[in-house]
Amino acid sequence: MNNDATAVQKTAAGAPAAAGADAGGESLRRVAVASFIGTAIEFYDFYIYGTAAALVLNQAFFPTLSPVNATLAAFSTYAVAFAARPIGSVIFGHFGDRVGRKSVLVASLLLMGLSTALVGLLPGYGTWGVWAPLLLIALRFLQGIGLGGEWGGAALLAVEHAPRRRRGLYAAFPQIGPSVGFLAATGVFWLLSSVLDDAAFRSWGWRVPFLLSFLLVGVGLFVRLKISETPVFAKVMDAQEASRVPVVDVLRRHPRELLLGAGGMIVAYGLFYTATTYCLAYATGELGVSRNTMLGLSLIACLFLTAGTWLAATRSDTAGRRKLVLAGCGLSALWGLVLFPLLDTRQPALIALGLGGALFCMGVVYGPMGAYLPELFGTAVRYSGASLAYNLGGVLGGAVAPLVATRLQSEFGSTSVGWYMSAMAVVSLVCVLALPETRERDLT
Repeated sequence: MNNDATAVQKTAAGAPAAAGADAGGESLRRVAVASFIGTAIEFYDFYIYGTAAALVLNQAFFPTLSPVNATLAAFSTYAVAFAARPIGSVIFGHFGDRVGRKSVLVASLLLMGLSTALVGLLPGYGTWGVWAPLLLIALRFLQGIGLGGEWGGAALLAVEHAPRRRRGLYAAFPQIGPSVGFLAATGVFWLLSSVLDDAAFRSWGWRVPFLLSFLLVGVGLFVRLKISETPVFAKVMDAQEASRVPVVDVLRRHPRELLLGAGGMIVAYGLFYTATTYCLAYATGELGVSRNTMLGLSLIACLFLTAGTWLAATRSDTAGRRKLVLAGCGLSALWGLVLFPLLDTRQPALIALGLGGALFCMGVVYGPMGAYLPELFGTAVRYSGASLAYNLGGVLGGAVAPLVATRLQSEFGSTSVGWYMSAMAVVSLVCVLALPETRERDLT
């Protein structure tokens, strides 16, 4: 038994005697790896669509529209998944709070991975006509359903296994999964863009990252099937205290935490999808920066996201979740005003600084949220509550950000997009100010 283990041990019947127990360092390491790999794979699936939407989906599935409207159409299919994510939170959260975290995480991984891989097999508009974009939207909707159930389960897997004073540390693993997933997604596109000519990339090269999902799903399933149910939830099941309809109980008992938690997530989503998906389309389209250059700079910027996420998540065990999230919101409000002036220089070093700074600010907000959102809700409704808050923030911040940014830039110039980013940061700051600190809470 390692030093971080709590005093709680499993009873002879196999049920944990109290929450927060761990079975030793090996068990916690396995949980950390499972939560990290799962979110990395699922967010890889999600992000490759965003990259493809910025680079090629407008021409592959909407060739009859004008360039601006085709880009808006591609980003609209992108937004469909965000609308589906709260639905996924309700569906998977219901079973996650009634049946268990582990089995639901396996189902979400399968749904997300297979719907992503099928996008890689989908013929374009030139082959199937209007059916191609319609099926693209359907698969994107299924992606959103799957991802809607992923994050909450992965975060709870880490948080509910971890010792109380190290929940931020273990919650950091599912939180860095998205940045690693984005790094992998961007890296695959960058590699393909480097070795293929433009015609080959647009014809079939962009499909390769989607088809790789078949392999990744197998890896994720292998890891997740080896983990056990969380001790906190096992205690609820032993006491027969599972909620009958978790989402109803969340809306009735935790409406404040739900809405304010969602509001706190707005800036994280808004920053990420503006600084990645939209800025990729803006720089390669409006500014004339080469696709390879922007993909390479996005890879560099992602390292800043990983650093900010890990730093803030681990530090939140001592400094507090709320304080670090508020600091990230304040930094984000300031950085929104300098991002586009840096991009508009067309200088790679300054573009990297702009993107890296934006994603670092996002990481400072995002890192502590892995523990903060679950700690806002009781065990019987924690999966539903944390997932729904997280994904409602995605609708408000991530789904609309590329759409609003595209329209603002075309009407008022790039500076207006920066002001929009800062406004999102202020909204999140106000929401988090109204929430309590949670790091000392007992999850039972």
